[in-house]
Amino acid sequence: MRRDIFQAIADPTRRAIIVLIAIQGMTPNALAEHFDTSRQAISKHLRILTECELIKSEHKGREIYYLLEIDKMKEIDKWLEQFRKIWETRFSQLDDLLLTMKNIKK
Repeated sequence: MRRDIFQAIADPTRRAIIVLIAIQGMTPNALAEHFDTSRQAISKHLRILTECELIKSEHKGREIYYLLEIDKMKEIDKWLEQFRKIWETRFSQLDDLLLTMKNIKK
């Protein structure tokens, strides 16, 4: 089943998993140590993130490491960029207004 990446990142635990493996690849057991939940629950989150291609698994010996798929994260960044531009424009307008108000008071 193909899931939507935004559905996947809507969950705070999955976002926290992404943050953890962005730093380095981690095994499910290592990830589970960071949460107050079962190893099975973490595996379910990993399965959803894998189905959305936000992470990938890599076998190293007997261990499975989960790694971030940077290209898929760019898809999220591209969608957020439109909002970033709006916010930056509005903050710039607010800065200009505050500077104008400050100069008027002088």
